[in-house]
Amino acid sequence: MPDETLRQSIVDEEHLKLLSLGYMVSGGFAALFSFFGLLYLGIGLVLALTLSRAPATSGEAPPAFIGWIFAGVGLVIFLAAIAVAIAKFWAASSIRRRRSRTLCMVVAGISCLEFPYGTLSGGVFRRGR
Repeated sequence: MPDETLRQSIVDEEHLKLLSLGYMVSGGFAALFSFFGLLYLGIGLVLALTLSRAPATSGEAPPAFIGWIFAGVGLVIFLAAIAVAIAKFWAASSIRRRRSRTLCMVVAGISCLEFPYGTLSGGVFRRGR
């Protein structure tokens, strides 16, 4: 019986290492894709500044606020994606140290919204292995 307990603890330790690595990879992809928000922010700023200086051809001013809305959406996307990436890195560290189980469960739930890496790592953690 002690041999089976030792074997199971070794298997559990390896699973936690792999799960932590999975969260690191998923966090890295979330950080990488957060730069699309900065792309939207840049395009929105260019639109806003260009449309605000464009001459009115038909008597109406061009809608410069569209660029500001585009930039605002890009900023929100960037900040949300960076927050998710930081949470995943923090969860990976917590899994490695075996701390903050509640944080890991919350991040696992949020991770299930991202396909395919987040769904894989979030679903594995929520299953309990």
